[in-house]
Amino acid sequence: MAISKNEIKSRAHAFSKEWEGEERERAEKDTFWNEFLEVFGVKRRRVAIFEQAIKKLNKQTGFIDLFWPGMLIAEHKSLGKDLDAAFLQATDYTIGLTDDELPRYIIVSDFKRIRLYDLEDKTNFEFDVKDLHKEVERFAFIDGSVKRVIKEQDPVNIKAA
Repeated sequence: MAISKNEIKSRAHAFSKEWEGEERERAEKDTFWNEFLEVFGVKRRRVAIFEQAIKKLNKQTGFIDLFWPGMLIAEHKSLGKDLDAAFLQATDYTIGLTDDELPRYIIVSDFKRIRLYDLEDKTNFEFDVKDLHKEVERFAFIDGSVKRVIKEQDPVNIKAA
């Protein structure tokens, strides 16, 4: 059952308050991501798994913090840790994925900040978790409410067709 945008914003605000001041990745990251997806009305167990084993480029086994095949990888760090390094770690995991499993999105967080990468559009955006309620539209892909932009055909393509 879909939930309203106002409900998502309300849940996002409550989520931000709940996680304010947390810093322990190992102890809390799984609960963080379960509750993050719940903001958008998505039960994590229906779509994603924790600690997916994956062979990295160096042939060692890595573990994806949160993996939603074909949709996203989330990599979590302790408070204040380098989100650029978290992104590089997440992209390293994509080497071992099949084409169908490759994500469009990578999300990295350290409890205080969230950075969302759209690999298709080659964009990223970072904000404080306390502002999640202002940024929920950026995560519309999670609840399936993404607005599709339909671009006009290039006249050259129309003529060629």
